[in-house]
Order: sequence, then C-alpha cells, then structure tokens
Amino acid sequence: MMEKPPLPSDEEGTRMGASRSEAELLDLGVQGTSGGMASSGDADDRPAWDSKLQYVLAQVGFSVGLGNVWRFPYLCHQNGGGAFMVLYVMLLVVVGVPLFFMELAAGQCIRQGSIGVWKHISPKLAGIGYSSCMVCFFVALYYNVIIAWSLFYMGNSFQYPLPWEQCPINMTTNNTVKECLGSSPTSYFWFRKALDITDSIDESGEFNPIMTGCLLAAWAIVCLAMIKGIKSSAKVMYFSSVFPYAVLFIFLVRGLMLDGAKEGIAYMFYPKIEIWAEVQVWRQAATQVFFALGLGYGSVIAYSSYNPIHNNCHRDALMVSCINFMTSVLASLVVFVVLGFRAKNIVLNCITQNLGLLNDMATHGSNHHWWPWFNMSDPASVTIPDYREWYHHYGSQVGTNITDCDLDEEMSKGVEGTGLAFIAFTEAMAQFPASPFWSTLFFLMLLNLGMSTMFGTMQGILTPLMDNFSLLGRHRTMLTVCSCALGFVIGLLFTQRSGNYFVTMFDDYSATLPLIIVVVFETFAVAWVYGADRFLDDIEIMLKWRPPVLYKYLWKYVCLFAMVGLLAASLLRMVFKRPTYTAWNHTTASETTLEYPGWALAMLAMLILAATLPVPVGYFHSWLKNRGMGPEGELAGQEIDRERYTKCNSSDALDSNSQHTPSVEDDGRPRASFLPLGLDHYRLLPQQEDVEEEEEDTM
Repeated sequence: MMEKPPLPSDEEGTRMGASRSEAELLDLGVQGTSGGMASSGDADDRPAWDSKLQYVLAQVGFSVGLGNVWRFPYLCHQNGGGAFMVLYVMLLVVVGVPLFFMELAAGQCIRQGSIGVWKHISPKLAGIGYSSCMVCFFVALYYNVIIAWSLFYMGNSFQYPLPWEQCPINMTTNNTVKECLGSSPTSYFWFRKALDITDSIDESGEFNPIMTGCLLAAWAIVCLAMIKGIKSSAKVMYFSSVFPYAVLFIFLVRGLMLDGAKEGIAYMFYPKIEIWAEVQVWRQAATQVFFALGLGYGSVIAYSSYNPIHNNCHRDALMVSCINFMTSVLASLVVFVVLGFRAKNIVLNCITQNLGLLNDMATHGSNHHWWPWFNMSDPASVTIPDYREWYHHYGSQVGTNITDCDLDEEMSKGVEGTGLAFIAFTEAMAQFPASPFWSTLFFLMLLNLGMSTMFGTMQGILTPLMDNFSLLGRHRTMLTVCSCALGFVIGLLFTQRSGNYFVTMFDDYSATLPLIIVVVFETFAVAWVYGADRFLDDIEIMLKWRPPVLYKYLWKYVCLFAMVGLLAASLLRMVFKRPTYTAWNHTTASETTLEYPGWALAMLAMLILAATLPVPVGYFHSWLKNRGMGPEGELAGQEIDRERYTKCNSSDALDSNSQHTPSVEDDGRPRASFLPLGLDHYRLLPQQEDVEEEEEDTM
C-alpha cells in the first residue's frame, strides 16, 4: 500500500515559502473521489469504508459499550430515575453532541488520526493527539481484561446447573464452604473461583492461570480482527455491533414476563427532581455523557478520517448520539426489570423465612395479640403489602428474629460495573428456566459490546501512529501484532490475584482526568486557536451547507466552560477525598472500602502524568523550536502557520512552490439543506491491497 504523504513541518514550510492549506487537502480529497486529477492524493491512498452502514456500525459499536449496560442504569438508579434522564439528555444536547460533531468534522476534514489532526490545527498543541493515544493504550489494557472475564463466564455457562447457583461443599468437613455461606453463591464464585482475589492490593498473590489464558484469547481475537485495519475490523462490526441489540430485546421481552418487572420499571422512571440541586449529580451526568460518546480517545477522529470528504458528518453526530442514548435507555429497562425480579424474589424469600419462624413459635404454644391475620402456613398466599402492614403495626413487639421485608429498600441497593454483570445479573439469571441458555446469551452480548469498543480503542492508537510515522505505516500488520503482544504482557498485571484492584485503579484514574484535560484543549484549539468561524467555514466546504451559528457559541463558551467545570470538580474530588477502592475480605465474606497505600497513590499519579504530559511537552517543544529560529524565524513560522491553516475556501489546488492567496468567498453559498445520501461516495477497497501489504510486511 502506498504511503500517505505526511503533513509538512515548520522547517519544510520555511524552505517552501508556503505550505498546503486545509483547503488543498479538501480539494485533493474531492478530486480523488470524483476521479479527477491528483491520483496520488490522500483520498486515493487512504483506506475507506465500504459503505455508510459499515461506518455507522463502527461508530455506534465504539460509543455503545459496557458503560451503557452497567454504568448508565446505576446512575439512573442512584440519582433520581427519570429526573436524571432529563438532566442527561439536556447535557447531551448542549455539550455532548457539539463536541462529538467537532471531532467527526475535524477527522473527516483533515483526514488524519488524532496526532495529525491536532498537529494540523495547531502545531503547539500537537501533544493532544499523543495524550489521546496514551489514554487509549491504558484503557485497552484493562478493557480487554473485562472481555477475558466475559470469556471465562461464557465458558462456564455451558453446564447445568450453573456453577454459581449453589454454594460448594467442603470435601474435608462435608459442610458448606463458610465464605460462600456468609455471602452468596454468585459472590463466592466471582471473588473466589473467577478472581481468587486477595484481601487487599498489597497482597499481589500468584498469577491466575485460567484468567491468563482468557486474556491471551481476548488479545488474540482483537489482533486477528485488527490485523488488516478497517478492512478486517469493519466486517466483524456487522455482527459485534448488531448482536447486542438482538440480545437486549430478547432479554427485555423475557424480563417483562417476570414477576417484579413492573416494580422495577416504576422505580426506574419515578422522578426525583430534588436531586438537581446536588452538584455531584451534575458531575456524574456530565461524565457519563463524556464517556458514552467516546470523546477525547481519538477513535471518533480515526473512524471519521476514512470517510468521503462530503459525508454528512453533522447528520452522523445526531444519529449516533440518539442511538447511543436510546441504547442506554433500552439497557436500563433490561437491567431494571431483571433487578425488580431479583429484588421481589429476595423479599418473598424473606417473608417465607419469617413466616417459618412464626410457625415455629406457634408450635411451641405461643399466642399473642399481634398474631398475623393471614395464613402463615401458606407463604405463597401472603402478599408483600399485607406482610408489611402487619409488620408496621407489630414489628416492634415480635423480637429481632422477625425482620421487615421492604421491596423499595431492596431496590435501592444499587450495583454497578462488575458487581452488576458478574454478581447481580448472574444471580437473577440462575433463577430463569433454562438458565445456561440465558447466561450464555448474556455473556456473549458482553463479549461483543466489549469487542466493538475495543476495536475503536485500538484504532485510536494505530491510526495516528501509522499516519505520522511512515515506517509504522508501511508495516501495519507488524505494528498491530506488536501492540497486541505488548498489551498482553503488560496486562498480566491484571491476572494476578490482586488484579481486580488494578483494574479498578485504571478504570477510575488512568482515563477520567486525562480525557477531560484532552477535550478541554481540543475545544480550546478549535474554538479559540484555530477559530470557530474558520472551522465552520471548513465544514461548509465539506457539507455544501453551513451548520447553525449556534455551534460557534456552544464551542467557544458553553462546551469549554462545562468541560473546565467538570475538570475542576474532578480535581477537587480527588484532593478532598482520598482515593479508595473496594476490597473483598474472605474472613467476613463481605466487601470493605480501603484506602490506597502510598506506592499505589504514586502509581496512580504516574498514570495521570503519563497521559497528560504530552500536552505541555508538545507546547514547550514547539516554543523552543520557534525560539531557536530567532525573532525573524519565529515571525516567519507564525506567518507560515497562518497560511497553512487558512480556512478551506480555496477551489484550486496550489502548487507546492507557489504562494497561497486566499480566495474571496462566494456570496451565493448554499446553506440550509442536508446533503442527500446519494452524494456520499464510498469506494470498495482494491482487492490487491492485501497481497501488497503482505509483501511489504515481509520486507
């Protein structure tokens, strides 16, 4: 495959006297797709999506991930149900969609990965792209571990009964294992059988051989799917992006038939408007919008860079954002109907146990005025409201052995993340008829959700590197294999017995703060350094109509201030609340909250610094380079930058040795009409590229 020409550096620009403007790149892209001149241009050399559907599935597959299934429902559960959804939609429209549209437009216009895009917009902010790559690498390390866990559970689902349905028997004492008896079969299986977890992060323990094998399998799947770039991963997307929706709909239909589904849905949608007064709720809603769309990773930019130049990226931003939100709502419905079923079963079991104790008291001749009026010998005939009414009147007189059985209290016990997927959900599915089938289906869905997001994350690493380093670009297969091998080796950290604690650390701190910083600089670079008006001009050239001027003010003020506020809130939370993690105590068979030790805090700080350091380093590198050129050279470099990043309104591709002269805008430019779908030009990939790449990789 032919190498894509790199962006000109400042030194090259000085020798040439002028450099390509963004308009030239656009013109080359237009000519390449229309079959005109410049057959060696970027549009001819760069891979492209086979169809619009393929591209949309890739973007949806990346943005819709495990967080939609186990994070969004938890936030709704904890923060006012319907009220949180209204707040989320508001922030999605005002902050999420504009930023998502900005990244799509930047990638499609400049046709580079994250490093090339931000280097092109402002050389002083080139470090933004490198920070995005670092964050993607950190996320890929622990995200594939979650996929490995899903593989492990899916493999254990092919047996009946499921291994987490009942507590095991200690063969030595012939009694139920104490650790399982003190918790639950699902908790015991997760913490002891799957993770074989230690009591704290300080106790590393040996490697878990089964999880190590599952991690190797997970990285092998990613490597095989990514080995030919978007040509291979996009084909997998047809299944991995669509299959989870089929499973969610199947679970929803099955869940609506369960006893307790109605109570679960009512709990989900019941609005608690008072939560809007809490700053913490706004922070969590903004963070969820931020992560749900995959902002800052560079994957959105990488995927859009393979689009035709006139693709309607504005429509894509609206469509993908809507699909993402509707998926979160669908997943929440599934989670709440299942949790409602689980909670009602727990409450009914509680009533049955208490009635058994009352029957024992009756057999010993006890007779009190508080004796229940319902039939204690038939627990199935006793309703929850009847039992609670009786307990409300006489609960204080019956002693401590008889407890309240409150459905609302049981529903209020929120679970998120791995606790939802590997404990609460598995417990509920174990009570389904044909439980192995439902378990296999669920974990296959988690596997596909994780894989589609993993493909996008890896694309956020590989595309920028191949775009900006010609040697890596010529050996894409080798780069992919080496990246996956390195990810597996470093990922062995997570297959220790204490590995789950490191997954929590990476999940909480290696991505959140660095990504917010990245998006703050992205927004600042587009809205203030490059200029929002100029960026809208560029988009107008691509779309053949001008987006509403509202985007200018959203980028310059609303989005930027919102992200700065989110950054400040996150920093204050880290400063005033010492980082903690949830550990499993095998003695008490319960979870406890522990503070990170000093060495773990140092590791945590190094992760954040490693991800954010490229931004200031890139700025100072550019500043020192310009300073070394002297005052005259610095002024010349600034003039070159102004010429290079002039707005995309040129209709002629300039010769590299000619001076750029900005053209006058046409007053009759088209404005408010969407680009028809028929004008989106997609081209099939040349069949001989596979052979050429294999020959290059062997060189």
